[in-house]
Amino acid sequence: MRGLFPATPLQRNDHLSAKYDADIWLKREDLSPVRSYKIRGAFHALTKAREAQPEQTTFVCASAGNHAQGVAYNCQHFGVKGVIFMPVTTPAQKIQKTKIFGGDAVEVMLTGDYFDDTLAAAKAYCADKGAHFLSPFDDDDVITGQASVSVEIADELEKTPDLVILPVGGGGLSAGATAFFGPDGPALHYVEPAGGASLTAALHIGAPQTLPHVDNFVDGASVARIGDRTFARLKAVPPARVHRVSEDRLCTTMIEMLNIEGIVLEPAGALSIDVLQDMADEIKGKTVVCISSGGNFDFERLPEVKERAQRFLGLKKYFILRLPQRPGALKDFLAMLGPDDDIARFEYLKKSARNFGTVLIGIETSDAANFTALDTRLSAQGFDLRDITDDVALADFLV
Repeated sequence: MRGLFPATPLQRNDHLSAKYDADIWLKREDLSPVRSYKIRGAFHALTKAREAQPEQTTFVCASAGNHAQGVAYNCQHFGVKGVIFMPVTTPAQKIQKTKIFGGDAVEVMLTGDYFDDTLAAAKAYCADKGAHFLSPFDDDDVITGQASVSVEIADELEKTPDLVILPVGGGGLSAGATAFFGPDGPALHYVEPAGGASLTAALHIGAPQTLPHVDNFVDGASVARIGDRTFARLKAVPPARVHRVSEDRLCTTMIEMLNIEGIVLEPAGALSIDVLQDMADEIKGKTVVCISSGGNFDFERLPEVKERAQRFLGLKKYFILRLPQRPGALKDFLAMLGPDDDIARFEYLKKSARNFGTVLIGIETSDAANFTALDTRLSAQGFDLRDITDDVALADFLV
């Protein structure tokens, strides 16, 4: 693997170490050539496939992100043909990056609105053309390749860490680490997005199961069903060591790492760092390694990340305001706002046949307590304000 890329750095993070009174290290997989650890599993699986079938020249994968880029990079390295199936809805930035990494060796096939359709098309292509399918995680050779992250941690750190925190999606990275470190190694903790907790679900019944709904915000780790082969290596994990984090809170960690440390992380790449706040008492005084698994972040998503972070911190809310249809009513309402309250969204639907008009209003402020004070002032003046911030269906439709 060293002929493909150098070991990713293991860096002590002074900011996090001071914040949690611990010795916090980041394994920077976001600094690999494709900005994620997926290059490792793709390399090892492709190497083994070529050894077993020297005549095989076409390799196929289905992915909307990091796995596609890892496969493309390896296909160009080995000089073999890669066919990358991606959903039609894949952002242009990810498609372009995949083509850049693969060059002339890779053909990108856009098919299906949803990943399941894309995966089915990729497997049908393999059956028709006799190509070799490269799984994103549920493959023994992929798992072994991802274990190289743990090998490097053991080589680079001068002492055995007390804890290693692993993000979990399909389970390839965490299964590789679990197999490598074994029961006598550091304590391993696993972290999933709350909207895609497939390991938690599998541990609950003792077998992989398909989640009925997945929040795709953490696109690098939101998997509806953990792999059969990966779960075989994870089924003995104590449920108490599996953590789930809110997608909105995860955004605050992404913003923090960008603003304070200048580190660009995709949502999945921030999972192992975000969970530290839930483990503050347990990690105090200990040596902890967090795997920052990826940094493929499209900055067009930054406004959404900021929005979700503000909403989690209580600094931005959306309301439906019933405004009396009389001259000066809007002026009276605006006079109720505090000096740090800023209107970020305002839509007024006036219907002359009614005594009240409806206003959709978004407000940002500097302190969550300001909303309590605003509500008190508005109630005293008879204004009817309905908070829709946490009404998912209504907020998604209107905002």
